[in-house]
Amino acid sequence: MAEIVGAGEALERALALLQGGDVVAIPTETVYGLAGDATNGIGVARIFEAKGRPRFNPLIAHVADMAMAERIALFDPLSKKLAIAFWPGPLTLVLPQRPGNGIHPLVTAGLDTIALRMPRGFGGDLIARLGRPLAAPSANSSGKISATTAQAVAADLGARIRLVVDGGATPVGLESTIVKAEAGRLRLLRPGGIAAEDIEAAVGMELLRGGGAGVEAPGMLASHYAPGAAVRLDARTVAEGEALLAFGNLRAAGWQRATAFRNLSETGDLREAATNLFAYMQDLDRSGARTIAVEPIPFDGLGEAINDRLSRAAAPRDNTQPTT
Repeated sequence: MAEIVGAGEALERALALLQGGDVVAIPTETVYGLAGDATNGIGVARIFEAKGRPRFNPLIAHVADMAMAERIALFDPLSKKLAIAFWPGPLTLVLPQRPGNGIHPLVTAGLDTIALRMPRGFGGDLIARLGRPLAAPSANSSGKISATTAQAVAADLGARIRLVVDGGATPVGLESTIVKAEAGRLRLLRPGGIAAEDIEAAVGMELLRGGGAGVEAPGMLASHYAPGAAVRLDARTVAEGEALLAFGNLRAAGWQRATAFRNLSETGDLREAATNLFAYMQDLDRSGARTIAVEPIPFDGLGEAINDRLSRAAAPRDNTQPTT
């Protein structure tokens, strides 16, 4: 079973495991990540094995600073502007790979691009000490609910990994926003911890929605972030035996019948809702309900990312094919 060690005492232990080609679950500002040396094929393969992740699904490479990022990828002016505005933080940029960057091909799933992010806190310190980028998808079984606490990681992956670094509950609670620059325009490939409106304000242009054919970046599978229970969206009523994931102060009809109840934010605060989303989905899933009914959530601001995760959680459970 994985050992849980506080972030203040775990740096040297985590560093030794990574240098030996092993994986470590680490806290980031978004969700917990399952980290391996992005230049080490054994370490990267262990990420896929521990998660049960399809190998056509690429990973994000995490960097400590811009110098490391520019050794890995080629930055256009728009992407550089976004990096300056939002790094370190919950923004991932999809960029052309720099030839000879040393990143193992498993990280990019054969693509000629790479997804890069610069995390805050423990992750950034660990990468700086390692001197190499870390591949670090969310620390959970592939397709399941992302973990926002060390205890959630251990409950899911504890039998498959050796160390979980405990940095407390993650402050953002959603994975990073993923953006790709093409021909002077920006495409939003995955909404996340930075609202699209904030990115648009930083660059002075509208974000185009959606990717092209196939998987261009992590988190684009149609079914993802899924609990064991079925998920029913935009619930205006609650059926007998359903659990309820609520939002705000107006309840779905028959909410008293819910077998379990969690409110993402009683005041309708989307940032609070994002922080609570995965933990509350896990709570309701553990209740034994066969279905989780989800009240409507606005799409503005972080609501776009929340609804994205919920729609993937509600999708048919087939993670063997990429989103088209």
